[in-house]
Parts: sequence; structure tokens; C-alpha cells
Amino acid sequence: MSVDALFQPFQIKSLKLPNRIVMAPMTRSFSPGGIPTSDVAGYYRRRAEGDVGLIITEGTVVERPAARNDANVPVFHGEALPEWKKVVDEVHAAGGLIAPQIWHVGSARGQGEDWKPLGKVDSPSGMTTPGNRKLEPMTEEDIADTIAAFGRSAKAARELGFDAVEIHGAHGYLIDQFFWSGLNDRNDRWGGPTIADRARFGAEVVKAVREGIGPDMPLILRLSQWKSHDFAARNAHTPDELAQWLAPLSEAGVDVFHGSQRRFWEPEFEGSDLNFAGWIKKLTGKPTITVGSVGLDGEFIAAFGGAGSKPASLDGLIARLEREEFDLVAVGRALLADPYWVQKIRDGRLGELKDFERSAMATLS
Repeated sequence: MSVDALFQPFQIKSLKLPNRIVMAPMTRSFSPGGIPTSDVAGYYRRRAEGDVGLIITEGTVVERPAARNDANVPVFHGEALPEWKKVVDEVHAAGGLIAPQIWHVGSARGQGEDWKPLGKVDSPSGMTTPGNRKLEPMTEEDIADTIAAFGRSAKAARELGFDAVEIHGAHGYLIDQFFWSGLNDRNDRWGGPTIADRARFGAEVVKAVREGIGPDMPLILRLSQWKSHDFAARNAHTPDELAQWLAPLSEAGVDVFHGSQRRFWEPEFEGSDLNFAGWIKKLTGKPTITVGSVGLDGEFIAAFGGAGSKPASLDGLIARLEREEFDLVAVGRALLADPYWVQKIRDGRLGELKDFERSAMATLS
């Protein structure tokens, strides 16, 4: 099948992409003390040199005491900002476009057993898993300060010259913890029985980010049903619930939704072949990014257990893109293994595609 659909330009507000391929955000944990290094800048530059349409950075956290759960996850405030400016400049010098993914992990635990939070852990209802209440719920003051912190990071992104901003609202981290009834049983305005009620915190974060970046800079929101600790979890069980979840977020100022799945080809609801990103586009009318094991024959969670993956056909993906089920395609592990994956796909050099090995996760190649 022709790959031409992947190499059509795409524009949303001020962002003009040369192709439909996005580098998926992937936590790298190579920023000691939260400060990105020159190696981090070089890692992103190489993907720009490889003609990725838009680079979305690893998650980088807002200014809250326990916003991260790993000492080497980068921050997006204070002394880290001049180093992020170097990242932007490197990517732009290579002709690339880049957006930071701004993040707060909430009560999600990290990989490092010796990591101690630097302050009170933020959580909607004090639970780390459903029914497991170990923490104090966020106060109104905590919530207001967290929303403001997202706004400050967004403003910094604009001032540093980033091309767009993505909010991480997926995978069981703080914003998603508010969405999910399993971790949000608040009975005030930040909770409630419906997904529309529980979307309020996310919508307020979107509004703050929109104010920080202004009207012309694209705002991307990453959403998922699955959580890092519960792959079967769902925020929306039906298309109607999904519509209720998306409506306040769309109205708050999201330009592009990033619908995260472990395997992009899986249908979201019975009775339709549409995947998560496809349903989001159908219900909101807004552009979407699909993601989930693109270009590889194994899904990414298995990689944490040491599993490798081999290159896989893109025909099914391209057919969906040609049907306009979604607009952009995020690629993760294939781009970790090979900064020049995009060029090889474009030029038909399929024999040069690299296998993904777990060792790629341990380097900034």
C-alpha cells in the first residue's frame, strides 16, 4: 500500500506539519534532578533530523511538590526552563517542530523504590488504587494551585518558542485520576456520579493552559481509558459516556485529542471498527492522534518485561488514515529504536527498519 497518506501536510492553528507522523511522548528519566541535559537535546534533535512531523516530549512536570515520582523525570519550571530552551533551539535548527507534554503524576507510584515525594502527594480522593485510601484528598487550595501550575508551565512553553503544548490527561495520572470513578469519589464540584462531573478538573486545567499559550498555539490533550496499573479500566463504557466526557474538555479549548491505546487497531466499542481516536473525532469533530504499537508486532507494555518487537505492516493504519478516522499518527518505540524510521518508511527502505529491543529504553540513542 502507498504510504502517501502519512506524508500529507497538516495544519492546525499556527502549527504547520510537513507530514502526519508524531513522536509519541515517552518517559525517559535521563534528566538528573529534573534538569534536561545536552544529551536530551541531542536525542530530540536526531528525531527532527529524521523528519518526524511533530515531536512531543517525554512527560515533564508542573510546579507542585510531588508532581513527579522519579528523581530523573524532567520538570518544566524554574532552572529547567533555560535547558528546555536549548532543546527547542536544537530541534528548530534541524527543521523540526516540538511540543512539551506537561504532566502531574498524582498518586501514581514510580519505578524507583527509593524515591520519596518532596511534599504532599496530590490525589482527588486519597486513593492509590480503588478502595485503597492512603493519602489526604486534595484541598480546594491544592486544586487551585495545581491548575495554576499547569497554566504557568504552558505560558513558559510559549515564551520558550515551543510550537504546541500537550497536556497529559491519560494512563492513571492526576488528571485521569479525577476522570476515573475508581479514584475519584469526591462529593464536591470536583467529583460526582457522571463522567461529565468528573471532567471539571481536566476542563479547568485546559482553560488555564489555553490562557497560558494564547489563542493561536495548538493545545493537545492526551486521554486514555486504560491505566498504567489497570489495563481493563474504563472511564467511558459507551459512546454516549464518551461524548459526555469529551464535551467539557472540547469546549474548554482543546484543539487536538490524542487517543491513547495499547494497540491502535482494537475497536473501542462493540458494533464499530472505530478505535479510540476514531470515536473521539466522530464525537467532537476535532482532529485526533492515534497511538499504540504503530509499526511493530508487539505491544509496548510487554517491552517493560524485556520483550522485543519486529517491524510490522502499516497497511491497516494507512487504510484508516485514508478514511480520515483520525488525522495524525504517534509512533513510540519504533522511533526509540531508530531516529530515521520516518525517512525509511517514506523512501520504501523497509529492509533497513530496525527491530525494537528493550535496550533502546535504557539509552538516549
